[in-house]
Amino acid sequence: MDTIVKPKIVVGLGSCGIAAGASKTYHKLETLRSAGLFDFELAKTSCVGMCYKEPLVEIHEKDQWVIYGDMTEDKVEEVLRQHLEMKTVVETMVVSQQSGLGAEDAFFEGQVRIALRNCGHIDPESLEEAESKGAYQAIRSIVSEQLSAETVIKTVLDSGLRGRGGGGFPTGLKWRFAAQSEGAEKFIICNADEGDPGAFMDRSLLEGDPHAVLEGMMIGGYAIGASTGVIYCRAEYPLAIKRLNIAIHQAREKGYLGKNIFGHSSFGFDIYVKEGAGAFVCGEETALIASIEGQRGMPRKRPPFPAVSGLWQKPTNINNVETWANIPWIINHGAGAYAAYGTEKSKGTKVFALTGKIKNGGLVEVPMGITINEIIFKLGGGIQNNKKFKAVQLGGPSGGCIPASLGETAVDYDSVNATGAIMGSGGMVVMDESTCMIDLAKFFLHFTQDESCGKCTFCRIGTKRMLEILERITDGKGQSDDIEKLETLAHQIKNNSLCGLGQTAPNPVLTTLKYFRHEYEAHIHEKKCTAKVCKPLLHYHIDPEHCTGCTVCGKKCPVNAIDGDRKKVHVINQDMCIQCGECFTVCKFDAVVVE
Repeated sequence: MDTIVKPKIVVGLGSCGIAAGASKTYHKLETLRSAGLFDFELAKTSCVGMCYKEPLVEIHEKDQWVIYGDMTEDKVEEVLRQHLEMKTVVETMVVSQQSGLGAEDAFFEGQVRIALRNCGHIDPESLEEAESKGAYQAIRSIVSEQLSAETVIKTVLDSGLRGRGGGGFPTGLKWRFAAQSEGAEKFIICNADEGDPGAFMDRSLLEGDPHAVLEGMMIGGYAIGASTGVIYCRAEYPLAIKRLNIAIHQAREKGYLGKNIFGHSSFGFDIYVKEGAGAFVCGEETALIASIEGQRGMPRKRPPFPAVSGLWQKPTNINNVETWANIPWIINHGAGAYAAYGTEKSKGTKVFALTGKIKNGGLVEVPMGITINEIIFKLGGGIQNNKKFKAVQLGGPSGGCIPASLGETAVDYDSVNATGAIMGSGGMVVMDESTCMIDLAKFFLHFTQDESCGKCTFCRIGTKRMLEILERITDGKGQSDDIEKLETLAHQIKNNSLCGLGQTAPNPVLTTLKYFRHEYEAHIHEKKCTAKVCKPLLHYHIDPEHCTGCTVCGKKCPVNAIDGDRKKVHVINQDMCIQCGECFTVCKFDAVVVE
């Protein structure tokens, strides 16, 4: 008699899924199963990257699988009834399926998933599932074959992997410096505290495949001669921290962490998690080290570099989450396999967190060299509401804005840097025609100014002065020399700040001045915001040809600035108008015009 295999239902329970209601969907499935309405195996996974379709539910039957999107708790029972009982796929909710006929398959087709290889495909709290996908094979082979540290370092160096945290320094070279430093005690650090949109990628990796990060750190420890690893993770990521600690505990119990790993007395390595307070400046490695040591998170001068004198003044190697997750794959598949992706100077793949005015927001992993347009229009599905693509802000709060005219720019370190932006840790904020670039620059500068640790005068005071100028411009009080002042301050801050935060903080202003200078000039000289965002620069009036005299706008005006009798053309008193836009919002006849 054939064994009856139950259908398996997997729910995406990453932070993005939980925020969209996936926990409620999961509990509803538990209730349906407990009530005996359906018979299935229920499992959890994390984010597969398709955040815009959360909650996601995957149904496996024998060799067939289907992923349903927008699976809220109120839809679950009917979908299961059709799928499991009537054997009918609910096509309107399918985002991907084995037959390749899913509505969102283009989202996956353009990707090469190396760092994200297991995210959304395993239960992140199960060591067994991680091992079924190859976890700890790389470090096992290194230790068992007793490879030399230099052999491991050369493999990473030959792969062309560069640090994915923003600087883009060759990872193998960084390891070599730490390996060559003298010292009986050395440390490995995973920087999981970057505070830009790309940090969503870090969080998702830690939530979805924590064992990949642990194994990468173990390999780094073997290569440089370190016995202790620290994962510095912001406390605002409770699910990531929970799953990291579960993974560390599992690895210790299995003998993968601790002393005499895999029975070899020559190698021991352990890891612990240090929770950070979420300061953006602690993404800078010397500030991060200070925070781990219990000091205020502030950068220090270099040299000495951490490879020589880092944590507790011992040789230390620091890489970010994505970098560590790539390492086991490189060891298992070889340097050449990784270097086959990307461009001459930017090898491998890069994970991006797509956000902003884009249809398909989420995580994507693409080969280096892909164009900005390919990411936005193929994987990202284009601009929301079919509006015009205006620009993309790349590199986080201290990144730069790249205009749509440069959409064919290859996404690699050199090409992106040439635009004035930076790769950063992978934040990609997409903007449409309704975005005011001065308002955007003000938004990001406000963040970096607020996050300045205050150590450097140019960063502490200079960014504040720049922010004041931007606020003056968007308030309609811009002065003729404001652009010159912004450029002067920006270059002074870049050239005189100690760490990367101050050195890159002016980037949003410099790149918007470079590519959208006309918007600054319109704000200052014409007192106009062409994107119709800056309220003090907006003027509302009523078109008499469209006004029906319905009186709705007058009733909704908070300052009674609109005059007019019923069924008569209304008029806005410009002296009283506060540019709140309420009249524009409530008018159903397109009679209110904003200029």
